[in-house]
Amino acid sequence: MNTDNLKSLLVKYDQKRNLALSEANQKKYELYDKIKGLEQIDNEINTLSIQSIKSILTTTDNKKSIDRLNKQIAELRKKRLQLLKDNNITEKYLEPDFDCKKCKDTGYIKTPNGNVLCNCIKQELYNMEYNNANIYDLKNQTFKNFKLTCYSDTIDEEKYGKKISPRDNIIAIKNMCENFINNFDDPTESNLLFCGSPGLGKTFLSSCIANEMILRGKTVLYQTAPIMLDNIIDYKFGKTDNNISKVINSVDLLIIDDLGTETKNNLKTTELFNIINSRLLNQENKITKTIISTNLSLQDLYDIYEERIVSRIIGNYNACYFFGEDIRIKKKIKV
Repeated sequence: MNTDNLKSLLVKYDQKRNLALSEANQKKYELYDKIKGLEQIDNEINTLSIQSIKSILTTTDNKKSIDRLNKQIAELRKKRLQLLKDNNITEKYLEPDFDCKKCKDTGYIKTPNGNVLCNCIKQELYNMEYNNANIYDLKNQTFKNFKLTCYSDTIDEEKYGKKISPRDNIIAIKNMCENFINNFDDPTESNLLFCGSPGLGKTFLSSCIANEMILRGKTVLYQTAPIMLDNIIDYKFGKTDNNISKVINSVDLLIIDDLGTETKNNLKTTELFNIINSRLLNQENKITKTIISTNLSLQDLYDIYEERIVSRIIGNYNACYFFGEDIRIKKKIKV
């Protein structure tokens, strides 16, 4: 993890947190002008809250006094809530609108073992250091922008060897992807293997899943197989100080794109096995899932990779076979 990137992000987080707090205060002061008595109630609550804290810190046997103060505060809060309700205002309206509700835009969350980085800032770091360099326009590749009309609704068993149309097939795959998302935290839910020729939407669907998981507070690392394996080996040979292996092992969702396009050697094969195997083992203590996308067929995988790699993929991944006409070519022809 690049400490300079983290520092710059923490500055950004501090700025957006202060902006959210400022906007919330502005809304509160606007309501003070509109709702008579609201400011007085808030001031009384603050005064009594301070008195209660002082009593707790400075006395050891003053329970009745503290209880009395807390009762007064509760009554004032009830009165405040009714005043807002009478003016069609919810308490939520006055809360700061933080981008991340979990860490309240601090970048950290409290745990029994101390403060740790929130997933939201981890994801921004992953995007800066890895994802943005490997995939174009990730944020706009969503299920909303996924066009089923790009796939033919004509069945051509002779051409594709399937008794369903490319469109029905991609609908089934899309449903499997949505099931993967909705059951992500289920340790029995399998990983995903996307197979098929280039230009059929494998990378796009992977990105759709990535975006949805990020919205759900999960961390996602997107890597092409060649870059990922080269980076791991470069670190092991001291060519870089960026240890991507730590992220690979800990990230909630790892997407490996273009498997099979990397140069093959024993060292890379070993690293690939370690990644697949380690993430399967992680599921015993932390739910981690993996999506592998490849232009290779299942038979090609058997021919190219060791049996121990393919057996783990076949045994722990739902295989999705993409077929049809190259979408990118179809779009160019229409243009």
